[in-house]
Amino acid sequence: MKIKKGDNVLVIKGRDRGKKGKILKVFPEEEKVQIEGVNIRKKHAKPKRGGQKGQTVELFVPLSVSSCQLLCPKCGKPARIGMSVKGVKKFRICKRCKSEI
Repeated sequence: MKIKKGDNVLVIKGRDRGKKGKILKVFPEEEKVQIEGVNIRKKHAKPKRGGQKGQTVELFVPLSVSSCQLLCPKCGKPARIGMSVKGVKKFRICKRCKSEI
């Protein structure tokens, strides 16, 4: 996967289309990512002890990698990602402005 934790992305599909957020967690086996402020679900939690009340908890549900696009830090626009090799190291590059990410 070319998207990593901490990248800023734009959601391009689904009910949260157009929202921007930071990647909190990556699930490479499932090809899903968890994005801050996107795809939020509410879950009702039971009280844990006798005196407590039940509550609703908001959860960030993972979203498919194909539903989001990386925002280039240099040009600030959504862009496809390419790979470039310099010596022994691999770098991610923005296909739009050709800068290293």
